[in-house]
Amino acid sequence: MTLSVIVSISEQTLHVYADGKLAESYSIATASNGPGETFGSECTPRGKHIIRAKIGDKNPAGTVLIGRRPTGEIFSPALKNQFPKRDWILSRILWLSGLEVGKNRLGKRDTMRRFIYIHGCPDEDPMGMPSSHGCIKMHNADVIELFDRLPAYTPVTINE
Repeated sequence: MTLSVIVSISEQTLHVYADGKLAESYSIATASNGPGETFGSECTPRGKHIIRAKIGDKNPAGTVLIGRRPTGEIFSPALKNQFPKRDWILSRILWLSGLEVGKNRLGKRDTMRRFIYIHGCPDEDPMGMPSSHGCIKMHNADVIELFDRLPAYTPVTINE
């Protein structure tokens, strides 16, 4: 079975295709700053990507990750109150790598070097509206399901 992913920034959705047929759709949140590829922009990069690495297999739902490593914490409202400015990356990470040199790969437009992920976030975060710092956020159950379904090197196209 051939799997692929299409992310729509305008619709705030992530669609999984199996052998070219829509298999699943998820509500997501992309960048508050909109689409863009440049370092420091906090924008969601467009174009063709792959899932270059999968991080967090078997983590409990809500595991807090910093620098792609579990902190030993599980997200809770009390933890959020303790660290109100933290950019919450929870449960799983699907680390994206751009495939288009000059657009989203190499130089100042490199998706992987920008640390752009599909990752979990607090379940109370609203989906369907831009709110991330560039990544593609999903609720924890959704990102865990996606993580378990997609192998590394699955193609991911991000459209405006």
